[in-house]
Amino acid sequence: MSITKKKTLSITSQIVLASALALILGSLIGEPMKNIQFIGTIWLRLIQMSIIALIMTSVAGAIGSIGGSGAGKLSFHTFKYIISFTFISAFIGLGLALLIQPGVGINIATGVETTESTLGSVSIIDTIVNFVPTNIFAAMSQGATVQAIVFSLLFGLAAGKYAQITGRDNILSFLKDVNGVVLQIIEMVMKFAPIGIFALLGGVAATTGFDVIMPMIKFLMALLIADLIMFALYIPYTAVRVGVNPLKMPKKFAKMSIMALTITSSAICLPTKMEDSVTKFGVSRKVADFTGPITMTMNSSGAVACYVLAILFMAQSTGTVLTTVEMMTGVLLAAMMTMGTIVVPGGSVVVYTFFATTLGLPMESIAILIGIDWFAGMLRTIMNVDIDVLIAMLVSKDLNEFNYDVYNEKVVVEYKNAVEVGTV
Repeated sequence: MSITKKKTLSITSQIVLASALALILGSLIGEPMKNIQFIGTIWLRLIQMSIIALIMTSVAGAIGSIGGSGAGKLSFHTFKYIISFTFISAFIGLGLALLIQPGVGINIATGVETTESTLGSVSIIDTIVNFVPTNIFAAMSQGATVQAIVFSLLFGLAAGKYAQITGRDNILSFLKDVNGVVLQIIEMVMKFAPIGIFALLGGVAATTGFDVIMPMIKFLMALLIADLIMFALYIPYTAVRVGVNPLKMPKKFAKMSIMALTITSSAICLPTKMEDSVTKFGVSRKVADFTGPITMTMNSSGAVACYVLAILFMAQSTGTVLTTVEMMTGVLLAAMMTMGTIVVPGGSVVVYTFFATTLGLPMESIAILIGIDWFAGMLRTIMNVDIDVLIAMLVSKDLNEFNYDVYNEKVVVEYKNAVEVGTV
């Protein structure tokens, strides 16, 4: 007697179907679809409530377990790619902004005088100083991911040193146990991803019309081209550097890319990104636990290209002429802001306001950017998330910890304990 297994749709397929259905029904039904948006908001909050705990336990646990010179090597290799990719992406955004000129032709009338530029060392210094928390509990409650990471790095180093001196690793075991519990919470919540995404996108489709995005089609096109250029540069480079077949990457990226496009939040995608890095791309668990949270906050290649485009858009749409020095400063500010941007939907509003104030640009253009920020967020987030994985692959390769059998689908590993559990 044969038993036929019941086939079920993968979570990726369910998300795709939920997204398509939400967009269709949202457009047809309209305003009433907004009534279910609260369901999506609850789903987002269920994930958001665990993000800080996941970040802190992952980073502190990974650093504390490395010990010796390992932490320094891991940090060096991670940050060299973060810095390189961030500035390359920023200049890609600048080049496209000057070539396509997304703000030209819109002619936004400014009803008030431009704010006096606060450009100088104060804003940059304040940004750097604010990376260090004065109260870690306040930073945790406010969701300040950079400050949480800074504390976690120090806590992990101290915990590792303490374990070496005393021979007791209770703290490290505790961190790993808490990390496992948090991952279990997120795993349970992620089962409801199709429902949450349907509720969120249904509300967006009900309120966002074609008239809103038409004036910004050049901006979105420029951002899309930036994404394609970054993919064309970074994927082949990573494949050659690591020594893998790049044609296998699209399938491996599918789940996290769809989530990034629909949710537009690097933080929400973090658990999926970390798990897929280990189980699909061959990144070691140690590297994934360290680079995952770090790159989520500090390697926003898609965001930095978008922010540079936004700076030039604000200037072009209001007839403001930026000098070369101001444009270069804008690139630097955009790169710095990606290291401390709020990584949930809506954080870019704060960033746009910061740019306008710092560079003395009119505020009126921000309203249009906010109007299509959800669409821009899709293009930002997919690059942020996917390039994070490429960096993890490169770091694993540099540390001789890349698993080619996993990448080539010869073995299957589990993220929770990162051990081989079978062969394909």
